Amino acid sequence: MTAVVVTAAPSADRESRPGAVLAVLSLAAFMASLDLFIVNVAFPEIGRNFSGASLSDLSWVLNGYAVLYAALLVPLGRLADRYGRMAGFLGGLALFTIASAACAASPNLWSLVAFRGLQAVGAAALTPTSLGLLLAATPAERRVRAVRTWAAIGALAAASGPVIGGLLVQASWRWVFIVNVPVGLLGLAAARRFVPDSRDATVTRIPDLLGALLIAVGIGALALGLVKGPHWGWSSSADVAAFVVAAVGIGGFWMRSCRHPLPVVEPALLRVRAFAWSNVTAVLFSVAFAGGLLAAVLWLQDVWHWSALRTGLAIAPGPLMVPVFAGVSQRIAHRVRVGHLAAIGCVAFAAGTALVAIRVGAHPSYAGDFLPGWLIVGVGVGFALPTIISAATADLPPARSATGSAVVTMARQIGLALGVALFVAVVGTPQGFSAVHTAFRGAWWASAGASLLGAVTALGMTPPPTPPVVLQTAVPTPRAGTDALVEATRTISTERPQFEPDQIAQAICVGLCLALAAILLVLAGV
Repeated sequence: MTAVVVTAAPSADRESRPGAVLAVLSLAAFMASLDLFIVNVAFPEIGRNFSGASLSDLSWVLNGYAVLYAALLVPLGRLADRYGRMAGFLGGLALFTIASAACAASPNLWSLVAFRGLQAVGAAALTPTSLGLLLAATPAERRVRAVRTWAAIGALAAASGPVIGGLLVQASWRWVFIVNVPVGLLGLAAARRFVPDSRDATVTRIPDLLGALLIAVGIGALALGLVKGPHWGWSSSADVAAFVVAAVGIGGFWMRSCRHPLPVVEPALLRVRAFAWSNVTAVLFSVAFAGGLLAAVLWLQDVWHWSALRTGLAIAPGPLMVPVFAGVSQRIAHRVRVGHLAAIGCVAFAAGTALVAIRVGAHPSYAGDFLPGWLIVGVGVGFALPTIISAATADLPPARSATGSAVVTMARQIGLALGVALFVAVVGTPQGFSAVHTAFRGAWWASAGASLLGAVTALGMTPPPTPPVVLQTAVPTPRAGTDALVEATRTISTERPQFEPDQIAQAICVGLCLALAAILLVLAGV
């Protein structure tokens, strides 16, 4: 048996300031988390700029990023563990910054898609390394608070993303990428000065890069088959070939995972009930989330003809409900099983999405038709998403928690890609308001259906009751085998870190106030 040892090697020219380290690494997390919402808000304007591009082609602006990010997140994190997290972080942040500038200068759609792919590679490198560097550089007694702050910054990016995206698109959609350049340059300079390097001395093998390629090809081909199905024909040779490639890629990925000494996803982890069902639920819920969000943005801008800024303000109250009801769910978590909490969130999301589908019509009525359902959607995300993420790693040994967290993030990104593809497949290319209304209503119902499936799978997230046993070793040796790893996971307490009541109250007050401000601005016709 061997223990995991993390070695930190601060350079002589770097100042040791935990606060500065937290600020720099949280800034990088903010950049990566902000991307989802600001690019979604800019999506209609990008389509108008590249006139003649179909919705299925435009979808790759979102899907190309999600697929590559999902495939590379785990292997790039493990490469950084072996060769040095600082190199991985600086390389990822530099690539993300350069690719953002290239996105802003893209002369056509497919160059934008290609540069978005490079952005995803950078984000996949900087996200896991930022957390690894933070843990290594922070004193043990301050790590819990530091990780909470790091995660909260990501949540802040999601909450502020729609408004920031709307403001930037008022100038040009290219500004949603330009804004990353000065922030990235600042992060690079600050990281070199304040953040000490670290690596995991026990990681000696090269991760399964071929497996990462196979899952990227598999999910990408599946998304291609979905978005092109209405145009090519579902039984056409091209579409069937796409689904065959998807099956071969996903099957090959699983075979590699079963045989490789350092796979992207360790099969042993999937024998842990809470982890396995959390990942299934993460995929389904993210399918629902991505489809619902894109439908809302396109409806407000293309059907109701609202500006990007007004659309961002209209979207903002939903994300602002997330920290509010994440706090509520935490307060009742000791009385409600984790699977039931996630299922409640999934059902609420489905109900809110269905209400939007039923209510919206040709004439804009934000307060009466869109807002009530959208607020319920935000409530559902607040209950479901934090619960899914925390439950995924609750039963894993400490040495597997980082990998488990990366895998559930990967599952979410796969769900986002499939959600966008499903939306495009359902909506198609309708002409006239009646056809558009029917198509969007079908997309919202599909999103609600995916969330209800997630509610069913969420019930499996609750681990079976087991007597607590103290884990004496950090991680079994590779030769200990799958059974030893699964047995070790049964010895970990499922207790999750708790926020103080005053912190929860503050989050609720701030979230509600900001949501109210956004609603008032929309109603005022901003």
